[in-house]
Amino acid sequence: MNTKQTKPDVYAQRVDSGNWEAITAEVNEYGGALLPQLLTPEEAEEIRGLYEVDAMFRQTVNMGRVRFGEGQYKYFHAPYPEPIERLKQALYPHLLPIARDWWGKLGRDAIWPDTLDEWLQMCHEAGQDKSTAILLKYGEKDWNALHRDLYGDRVFPLQVVINLNNPGVDHTGGEFLLLEQRPRAQSRGSAFLLPQGHGYVFTTRDRPVESRRGWSAAPVRHGVSAIRSGERFTLALVFHDAA
Repeated sequence: MNTKQTKPDVYAQRVDSGNWEAITAEVNEYGGALLPQLLTPEEAEEIRGLYEVDAMFRQTVNMGRVRFGEGQYKYFHAPYPEPIERLKQALYPHLLPIARDWWGKLGRDAIWPDTLDEWLQMCHEAGQDKSTAILLKYGEKDWNALHRDLYGDRVFPLQVVINLNNPGVDHTGGEFLLLEQRPRAQSRGSAFLLPQGHGYVFTTRDRPVESRRGWSAAPVRHGVSAIRSGERFTLALVFHDAA
């Protein structure tokens, strides 16, 4: 008899602990939803510490230089550190039904397969083979302009960010922002202060909203408000690779 014990995947357990029916309902209503605590404070600190390890990253972007706001972010090399890879693998099956439902409502082909590995292979075959997990660093007065993380034709319509600092202690300000352009209406904005280690799932590009004429695609952009004091690190998990 095989007595070898398999180590529990604590990251998958944390993802699975969420009330995904309620999360889905909130994403459908507002374009984003708070997730359970996905990283402990100790794990968050460990990931923050990777920022100074240049070998972990394939590219560094100075946001002020490219007019994306102020601050800096880095793209991780793949393969990713274990927490990042396990969280992406655990989140994808929960996000996939939402993505397929959205594209069905919009009359689009939901091309995403059942596993993340299969989907990323499709990205690579389309020329999108660059890793997209991001570690962002904001200091006082830094901010992130409203934008969408689109890196090619292959797009997954949901992504996740995790605040690696303790708001109100490590930083003030730095609210996560969503701006949704409603069809034939004024834009709708939302702001969220994310607890340390918690994830937030939100719209990558656009999402379906219902009107008297049926379902329409509402473009959504996201960003971060100015850091008033302190320092804020964010882990961003994008579920498509880049060209």
